[in-house]
Amino acid sequence: MMMRGRQPVLYSLHRLGRSAVLLATVAVFSPVAFAAQQESTEQKPASTPAKDVKKAEPSVRPTGLSSGTSSGTPASATPAQQDESLLVTARRRNQMEVISGGQLGALGTKKGLDVPFNIRSYTSSLILNQQSQTLGEVLENDPSVRTTYGYGNFSEIFVIRGFPVYGDDVAINGLYGITPRQLVSPQLYDQVQVMNGASAFLNGAAPGGTGIGGTINLMFKHARNTPITRVTGDYASQGVGGGSLDVGRRFGQDKAYGLRLNVAGLAGQTSVDHERRHSTALGADFDWHDDKTRISLDMNYQNQGVNGGRPGIFLGAGVTGVPRVPSASHNYGQRWTYNDLNYIFGMLNIERDLSKHVTLYGAFGGLGSDEKGNYSTLTVQNSRTGAATAGAMYVPYQQTNESTRGGVRAHFETGPVRHELNAGGSALWEVSRTAYSMAPTPFNTNLYETAPVPAPKESWVGGNLDNPLPTSRTQLYSLFFSDTMSFWKDRIALTAGFRYQNMLINGYNAYGNGARTTRYNEDAITPVVGLVIHPTRRTSLYFNRIEGLAQGPTAQGANVVNLGQIFPPFKSVQYEVGAKYDTGRFATTLAFYQISQPNSYTEPFGNNGAFIFRENGLQRNRGAELSVNGQILPGLRFNGGATLIDADLRRTAQGATNGNTAIGIPNYTINGNLEYDLPFLQGATLVGRVENTGKQWVNTRNTLHLPVWTRFDLGARYTFAVAHKPLTLRFGVDNIANTRYWASAFNGYLLQGLPRTFKFSFTTDL
Repeated sequence: MMMRGRQPVLYSLHRLGRSAVLLATVAVFSPVAFAAQQESTEQKPASTPAKDVKKAEPSVRPTGLSSGTSSGTPASATPAQQDESLLVTARRRNQMEVISGGQLGALGTKKGLDVPFNIRSYTSSLILNQQSQTLGEVLENDPSVRTTYGYGNFSEIFVIRGFPVYGDDVAINGLYGITPRQLVSPQLYDQVQVMNGASAFLNGAAPGGTGIGGTINLMFKHARNTPITRVTGDYASQGVGGGSLDVGRRFGQDKAYGLRLNVAGLAGQTSVDHERRHSTALGADFDWHDDKTRISLDMNYQNQGVNGGRPGIFLGAGVTGVPRVPSASHNYGQRWTYNDLNYIFGMLNIERDLSKHVTLYGAFGGLGSDEKGNYSTLTVQNSRTGAATAGAMYVPYQQTNESTRGGVRAHFETGPVRHELNAGGSALWEVSRTAYSMAPTPFNTNLYETAPVPAPKESWVGGNLDNPLPTSRTQLYSLFFSDTMSFWKDRIALTAGFRYQNMLINGYNAYGNGARTTRYNEDAITPVVGLVIHPTRRTSLYFNRIEGLAQGPTAQGANVVNLGQIFPPFKSVQYEVGAKYDTGRFATTLAFYQISQPNSYTEPFGNNGAFIFRENGLQRNRGAELSVNGQILPGLRFNGGATLIDADLRRTAQGATNGNTAIGIPNYTINGNLEYDLPFLQGATLVGRVENTGKQWVNTRNTLHLPVWTRFDLGARYTFAVAHKPLTLRFGVDNIANTRYWASAFNGYLLQGLPRTFKFSFTTDL
């Protein structure tokens, strides 16, 4: 394996000069534990305003466990009664794996029924019960999200409403720029929140230029009132083993001080032949509060890596058909490929109630990353025989980010109208460094009969492999203001606001002398209008008109007459209307939307072989979404839903593909996760999940497409008491039929679905 250009894991820390927080690191393993279910339904983290907590809490709270006993069990209860109480309590907590609502950036944390947006939160109990090891595995539960890989590597990209969300653009507690960029260890987080739709007003422009169709926000774990010390062991075929520890305590008068420690790790060979993965994560979370002030400090370290990973594949220019799918476990990658991803990141949150009506808040976060990898991606030249070529490319990548936000939230009344004002600003500073070395000549290989090939000599070098130079320096600044006006005893709520965004981006020749090559200084205003009407206490109708914002493109390419021209920021306009029903135990949302995203392309200019880069294409996505989460009948729970989407290309170059469907966007998706508590075996639960994805086009001419695919997962878990402490055993099989299928064609390359994978875990309280 090639390990050139290796930098210290903590390479970028000294560059966090503006940091208000010193990010520290320790070694790791990962959180998890059976009673993590209660964390999503007890009090919110100390950084959440008290007013918003009340809105975000579910109307039904499961009983919590305290040191292995139910808080509702009398002191005189017999051991047998206590054991039975543990099992009943465990079954009740199963209901809260998905919560309607979450953190909405400028608007704060809200209950889903009360906002004009489609948002839901997947809790740490779901992460635990499904043994999710990456963020993509968590989002397999969401019918509106599909996961693919990045260009030529193993990073996860999430597609929401037909538009991508890069790892760079996943937020933590509403802050961009501090999330690990390629792979995320979900064990560090209390909630994974998904909001469908544009969000330039709510969160500002994402630094990676994505997030037009939706946003993903992570919430750190913090200590709860109930002490926890939980240990989990994990195993997945063919030989991935690991474990985790989750410890939480509150101290001092009124339990004002909190400490939460999560350590997790795994390593071994996956169900794909010769593919090995490793992961280490550590989270240390501190908080303090009194009657008016809440402070939290989160410090985290994460390392993930893939050795001999199975890559996505490209189709050569002359290929006229989609190749048949190889064996489900076949690995057509080379064993010398790898990536090694190291991140140190964290944030500080401070909130202060000036009065019962006014709250000030501020946050600062930072990230230092050190990534490196040697990659090789196949290009299939003959779809029938699988003949292909591949290259080799080593890439070091380092990033130093700082992100901050601050604002004020005020509640007051003017006659019959109740107002909630939100005003504030945000800023992000990002420096990216990279270099590369690559083999000058591709080697021959085969998609179906893949022979090991020695790592080729990578003699083409761009930049400094040992100390990469900056490729870009990004500065994003924004100011926002909104007013949510509630009428008629809160039955009607109207939100109106705007965000002013400034983007300052400098590009550099990192592969040469490091000189600045481009400068981008543009700004834009993105407004929002949202309306919520409550016909009854448990229902709402909503409408929103909101925009997305991404940095504009730069003209590039051979013989382009306007080479280097920087275009204004891309604005995407969304219209959405929907209905919600939420009882606390059960929630469902139906939404209809349209998003229009400008495109750019290069076309001929004159008769001398020159080209011009233009910004006048358009992708218009229309769709419908249905999500259903919660208890259908006592002991029977369902999480899932369905989406329909029509992604049309318009105003394309010379009209060649007008009316065609954008590549890699399924015309429909369906997810269903069903849980059933066995009535004849106390503490036992059966689990089944189905994923179904519709047709995807592979090229813009719409001559090649992927067929519909379906995957089934089955599992079970059993909770019982040992020495009056709960022990949970879990067993599951993903892709139980070992179906072979192309899962995605997004961005024009094919990604194969994973083979049958067996999972086993246990969790116990100490």
